[in-house]
Amino acid sequence: MTSELDRFYELIEDIEIAMMTTRRPKGHLRSRPMANQERALGADLWFVTLADSAKLEDIAHDRHVNLAYFKRDTMEWISVSGLAETTTDRVKIAELYADDWKMWFPDSGDPRDGTKDDPRMTLIGVTIHTAEFLRIDKPKPVILYELAKGWITGSQPQIGDVKQIVEPRRTGM
Repeated sequence: MTSELDRFYELIEDIEIAMMTTRRPKGHLRSRPMANQERALGADLWFVTLADSAKLEDIAHDRHVNLAYFKRDTMEWISVSGLAETTTDRVKIAELYADDWKMWFPDSGDPRDGTKDDPRMTLIGVTIHTAEFLRIDKPKPVILYELAKGWITGSQPQIGDVKQIVEPRRTGM
């Protein structure tokens, strides 16, 4: 399991952007792109957002989220279902802070300046319930051959193995 969990995190780091799906208070689903943050204790996956973001209202209504990732050049994908928690803990924000956050929190000439002390920053931590992902360990020419063979013969291409992680053991992320 540990090697599958390691491979899962490798894929997450390679893809960088997830489509986070939340449930709106009236029941409708909404997805939006979210950038992965560094791994840190407190959640399996971390994201940062503006404090007045609609996604926070969605999470307050229903903590269940789905994260979908796709890496076009390898055709690897990941689907994560889990529970989201939000926090404005300044220590955790400072721990995870990255300089590229400034572009999402532009300087307004007051304390809202895109630094780690910006009061608009809210973290979303996701604890994984289940994750499924397509693991591909074949060279690209073999994958292309499998895809062409599947298209010609009408059979399903054998490009990789679907792996599943259920409630991973959290060991000192």
